[in-house]
Amino acid sequence: MALAGGGGRRFSRDTRGPQIRINHRIRVPEVRVVDADGSNLGVLSTEAALRRAQEVGLDLVEVNPKATPPVCKILDFGKYKYEEKKRAREAKRKQTIVEVKEIKLRPKTDDHDIDTKVRAARKFLEAGNKVKIVCRFRGREITHPERARMQLDALTQKLEDLANIEQRPIMEARTMAVLVAPKPVVFQRLASERAQRERERAKSGDKGPLEQEHDEDLEDDEDLEDDEDEDDEDEDDSGESGAEEAS
Repeated sequence: MALAGGGGRRFSRDTRGPQIRINHRIRVPEVRVVDADGSNLGVLSTEAALRRAQEVGLDLVEVNPKATPPVCKILDFGKYKYEEKKRAREAKRKQTIVEVKEIKLRPKTDDHDIDTKVRAARKFLEAGNKVKIVCRFRGREITHPERARMQLDALTQKLEDLANIEQRPIMEARTMAVLVAPKPVVFQRLASERAQRERERAKSGDKGPLEQEHDEDLEDDEDLEDDEDEDDEDEDDSGESGAEEAS
């Protein structure tokens, strides 16, 4: 066992997620192979599957490691990773993330400030966010909750073209709050605007940062393969040194 400060090999925690095994990283004796055209080649030895992939200038990629034997496909791994990342980006772009924004006021907030609060609430709603309007009581103000309810009702009436009341005014400790959410028409407009931006980007030929990352991904793959090779060499060296010590 290596002592602290000795010449033993240092181990660090690998923070990378599960890696897809390709080519020489596939170390099971046999695999079920799907050809580049989608046809099933059946169960082959891993060496034979690798030769088949090399003959057509492609990679042997493990797509289902939990199967028995594991399922591998012959394909262009760089293109495969690019398409996977592109699909993930598209799915993320289509997601609608709804946040809850909070607007605070007092029972004595004047009409001018109420209008400012309304403009802020409309901006949040138009961006697809929910809005929680909180009226906070101080001192003896809590003895007149009807004043806060009037404030909240007046404010929500000015938002009724954009929002539905999701939670009617309720008391929460020394506050009264109402929660409003954008109407479906708001989400439809946001989706339409997002689709329009996508069409304009596609029409202008702007491929965005995804294309720029393609080459970087390929470089990362090469670096990863180099790391794997170094790990293999280290394992061989450690095995040989262990054998020499045992002798």
